[in-house]
Amino acid sequence: MATNLAMTSILEKMTGKDKDYRYMATSDLLNELNKESFKADADLEIKLSNIIIQQLDDAAGDVSGLAVKCLAPLVKKVSEARVVEMANKLCDKLLNGKDQHRDIASIALKTIVAEVSTQSLAQSILVAVTPQLIKGITGPGTSTEIKCECLDILCDVLHKFGNLMASDHELLLGALLSQLNSNQASVRKKTVSCIASLASSLSDDLLARATDEVVRNLRNKGTKSELTRTNIQMIGALSRAVGYRFEDPILLTLFQCLINYCTSASENDEELRTRKFFEVRCPRDISSYCDEILRLSLEYLSYDPNFTDNMEEDTDDESHEEEEDELCFNLNLYDEDVSWKNFVRRAAAKCLAALIVSRPELLSKLYEEACPKLIDKYGLKMSVRGILEMPRLRDSSLSLEYLSYDPNFTDNMEEDTDDESHERRKMNDEDVSWKVRRAAAKCLAALIVSRPELLSKLYEEACPKLIDRFKEREENVKMDVFNTFIELLRQTGNVTKGQDDMNELRQVILIPRWLLKQEVPKIVKSINRQLREKSIKTKVGASRCFEGHFLFCCLELVVVLPDCLADHIGSLIPGIEKALSDKSSTSNLKIEALIFTRLVLASHSPPVFHPHIKALSGPVLSAVGERYYKVTAEALRVCGELVRVVRPNIEGFGFDFKAYVLPIYNAIMSRLTNQDQDQEVKECAISCMGLVVATFGDNLSAELPACLPVLVDRMGNEITRLTAVKAFAVIAASPLQIDLSCVLEHVIAELTAFLRKANRALRQATLGTLNSLIVAYGDKIGPSAYEVIIVELSSLISDSDLHMTALALELCCTLMADRRSSPNVGLAVRNKVLPQALTLIKSSLLQGQALLALQSFFAALVYSANTSFDVLLDSLLSSAKPSPQSGGVAKQALYSIAQCVAVLCLAAGDQKCSSTVEMLTEILKDDSSTNSAKQHLALLCLGEIGRRKDLSSHAHIENIVIESFQSPFEEIKSAASYALGNIAVGNLSKYLPFILDQIDNQQKKQYLLLHSLKEVIVRQSVDKAEFQDSSVEKILKLLFNHCESDEEGVRNVVAECLGKIALIEPAKLVPALKVRTTSPAAFTRATVVIAVKYSIVERPEKIDEIIYPEISSFLMLIKDHDRQHVGCSSLALSTFAHNKPNLIKGLLPELLPLLYDQTIVKQELIRTVDLGPFKHIVDDGLELRKAAFECVDTLLDSCLDQVNPSSFIVPYLKSGLDDHYDVKMPCHLILSKLADKCPSAVLAVLESLVDPLQKTINFKPKQDAVKQEVDRNEDMIRSALRAIASLNRISGGDCSHKFKNLMTEISKSPTLWEKYYSIRNE
Repeated sequence: MATNLAMTSILEKMTGKDKDYRYMATSDLLNELNKESFKADADLEIKLSNIIIQQLDDAAGDVSGLAVKCLAPLVKKVSEARVVEMANKLCDKLLNGKDQHRDIASIALKTIVAEVSTQSLAQSILVAVTPQLIKGITGPGTSTEIKCECLDILCDVLHKFGNLMASDHELLLGALLSQLNSNQASVRKKTVSCIASLASSLSDDLLARATDEVVRNLRNKGTKSELTRTNIQMIGALSRAVGYRFEDPILLTLFQCLINYCTSASENDEELRTRKFFEVRCPRDISSYCDEILRLSLEYLSYDPNFTDNMEEDTDDESHEEEEDELCFNLNLYDEDVSWKNFVRRAAAKCLAALIVSRPELLSKLYEEACPKLIDKYGLKMSVRGILEMPRLRDSSLSLEYLSYDPNFTDNMEEDTDDESHERRKMNDEDVSWKVRRAAAKCLAALIVSRPELLSKLYEEACPKLIDRFKEREENVKMDVFNTFIELLRQTGNVTKGQDDMNELRQVILIPRWLLKQEVPKIVKSINRQLREKSIKTKVGASRCFEGHFLFCCLELVVVLPDCLADHIGSLIPGIEKALSDKSSTSNLKIEALIFTRLVLASHSPPVFHPHIKALSGPVLSAVGERYYKVTAEALRVCGELVRVVRPNIEGFGFDFKAYVLPIYNAIMSRLTNQDQDQEVKECAISCMGLVVATFGDNLSAELPACLPVLVDRMGNEITRLTAVKAFAVIAASPLQIDLSCVLEHVIAELTAFLRKANRALRQATLGTLNSLIVAYGDKIGPSAYEVIIVELSSLISDSDLHMTALALELCCTLMADRRSSPNVGLAVRNKVLPQALTLIKSSLLQGQALLALQSFFAALVYSANTSFDVLLDSLLSSAKPSPQSGGVAKQALYSIAQCVAVLCLAAGDQKCSSTVEMLTEILKDDSSTNSAKQHLALLCLGEIGRRKDLSSHAHIENIVIESFQSPFEEIKSAASYALGNIAVGNLSKYLPFILDQIDNQQKKQYLLLHSLKEVIVRQSVDKAEFQDSSVEKILKLLFNHCESDEEGVRNVVAECLGKIALIEPAKLVPALKVRTTSPAAFTRATVVIAVKYSIVERPEKIDEIIYPEISSFLMLIKDHDRQHVGCSSLALSTFAHNKPNLIKGLLPELLPLLYDQTIVKQELIRTVDLGPFKHIVDDGLELRKAAFECVDTLLDSCLDQVNPSSFIVPYLKSGLDDHYDVKMPCHLILSKLADKCPSAVLAVLESLVDPLQKTINFKPKQDAVKQEVDRNEDMIRSALRAIASLNRISGGDCSHKFKNLMTEISKSPTLWEKYYSIRNE
């Protein structure tokens, strides 16, 4: 009741005469409507709807605006009948109301359409609104304004409810097609948008009717130019909306029609944009045209008829006049009719580009139609320009030609007299040739990105032209030229990354780097010229063309060619100095200049800068005092690099640095002591001062008592303490042995307290700093401080943070290694740290640096003479005993214990080590099977000791170990094999022949003995050690003899051995392996391929350049009829793609079709096994398909430029999405990657991918399914939803009705939506 009274009061005020009262009342109504508790009865609904519609006509605009806002919540709070009634009234206002009320009625109707959320209400609204909108569009005498408003609203309606209007589709299409011939451009433009929105829900027949109508209009030669342009735009809109639905005949017809317009263009940048899409979407099909695209793009990048090459040589005075003149240049080249034709051709080219983007899978077919005509057009243009005698252009030269395209300027304009210059200033500003040059630059950038194999050619032809075009007069074009050059440098870095040691590949891969080096002088000269320009925008762009954030160009240049600017520093310094000192320089320009300076200082040898320190230091130190914090922070970073350059080491290079010490110190100290400044500046000042003290401390003895307390004070500030801790680490590591006596005690106390803080980064930095301080100043730190530190360290040792544990143990070792440490320190370590270490060693997570630090800790305990060796050994051995609470010790923990025992023995000396070995062998001689755990650990310990020390003095130890091969326990057999191999590493000359002889003579022990041999070979390959030639021959003979073993385990071990030997002796192994690829024995061929897989590791190796020419011999076994070879080849290809992708890129065009073929389900590999009561179906091809898809997944990460996603998605990926669980999982991952990296290719076939995904997320396991099957199904659903989330991020995915329906289904299912929501927010 209270609500009705309040509403009555509001409604009365809304009809008052005072507009302020009406405004406040309408605002109150909006607030009431937005309340969730608001409900209206039938009478109130009528009053509300009537008064809000009435308020839309209010003379006060702010009142009517609020009334529109009220409609949004009102639609959800009143009945359908009221909403339909309001929609009818608004339509009436739109069609028959006053002109001044039409706009607000249109906005209100759009608001209602946007807020409709139920299908029943949508149907009612459509029935009421659609006929009136059609009447407004097609009615005779309807004004243009009404038509435009109706088309706008209809576009929104179709976009949201097009699939609910199937009965009206034909009527709507007819009404809209008729408006394509309207005389009003605005009507035609909005009609195009409407038809595009309608197209996604049209049937195939109606869509064909629409395209036929557009094509018929285009073929009508009597059609006006503006109508032709509209029809071409219509094709582009349809292509973007539903290009994936075009059938081949329709598509080719459209393509042919568009080409006819594109090839008649004169000065038109859109053709080059179209070519850009060809390059990006179809790099392989464009191969034969790359030369022409390259040449024409570069030529038209500099095409500027209003400007000449010599004009760039002007003096500063002339350049000032030139800046004024060039704004006035103009050439009236076209009359009105010619301009319209150019617009039509431009629109046609845009449509062609849209078609190419939306249908990448048909580009090969379309390319045959497009490229010849486009090239013919350019060839004709070249002939008109007087070079008809040139041979037929090759396609990679198109971009080169248009790179310098500027028909409005001639080469001799720089000879103009004053009178002629005056005439040029009278020209108008309609010169549009810059669009051609800009498009050529973008086209060239696309060619660089998509064709890395053409880098050498690009450097020979494109690089000089790009550098020459740094003089471009149009700033927008100039920035694109810089960006294109950056792409060239970046691509060079990507292609040559990590290949420095591959001599065989250097001819192919490193030539671009050599070619780039030849261009560096020209780059520097051209950039210096740009830095003298008055334009700030150009200055920033030019400087970015040098380093890091100087538009990233020189960062890429220095990354690709370290030290490449060494000979040109002198010419760069004036530009830097001017950028930092010029009063007109902006903050952004100063920041760019400072970033460049910092990076170039860091990447070049210090002596290069010594002649220029005086000129460079002044502007940099002045920048430290700048008011803008970002400039100050960057200047402080540059100071840090400057300090390293001024005094690179204590001895120096004969450069007198002393004159610069105090200026640098004073500039930084002024910032260090200033409390009222940004945190970034504070941190940079602290870091820089730490570096100054560490580098110049011997020359700052008078200043240190004032400086060091300030740094200590910064340690007490929570914001700056981490940076201050790192600064003291730098000071402590200085070879100058800086006197810290005035603050050392306070620093140690503060650091010890920091070990208790929750901040992980602070604790890590503190541990490192304490380590450095104790090493450098241990004699000045009291024993009591050591004991406190050790107590704090004990709490940091656990397997929950292995990195922290490693740092803590290293600090413990440093404390124990200090001879000045008191016995109490050793006692504290034994009582506090040792128990934690013994607990840690039993962790299965222990590995890496933490394990090495733990080994050093036990060795340090023995070296410090504070702990008995026997007690430590007993503690380690006891830690391997199983406990009643936790059960047995993990296998990984046993290996950790064994390694620590070995290190402990070696640290204790030969006598202790020998006695320990004797004790371990006695354990092995015990025949009691109850001692299996002790025997297991004893074998591991012997192996670890034997790897580090020659055990040949212990007679027959190898026979004692090999006796354990007879054990009934598999873990003891494995440990014995491990021990024998590692003992052999300690003395190859004695034990390797023994192992080889046993392999030949002990058939039953062959597998274990091969594992022993593998341990020897793997250890030799890791240690970069070599075998004797005689040993290699024996090993190879033995291994090749076992390639045909019937046991798969034996063959796998043999393959790994061969692969690891190949790393040691590649010159011998690679030819031997290649010969066996043609062996008639199937097992031998498979073993050889697996061996190659093991020989390819991430780090550069000698084998890389030797195996490179022979890779195809191994990988082409994927064509073998034996399925085992196919699987091995897929795994090998995957390993190459992951570790050394550059080795296989040239083979991928031939390998990929063979790999894709393995992803298909092959019925001949499916067999039925009769198990009596039931039959079981076995798919022998499942593992092959899984391996093939996993290989494709790896290739997408490393060789995406060689993969054509369109040819892979359908049918191969589509088939995998509907395959077995083990295949679906990698396919979902592949689809997610393709959606992110190649969205256009996925979008084109999105409709066909929905069904398998929908089937997967709706699959229900049987009621009697075991928990494992239920869990697997849940994992598969989440995997599919993750792929769907990636698809949903693609722009344009809502054009697919199937996918929209799938998303609707997910949103309506609480279970699926909850999973999808969590995945989306990961």
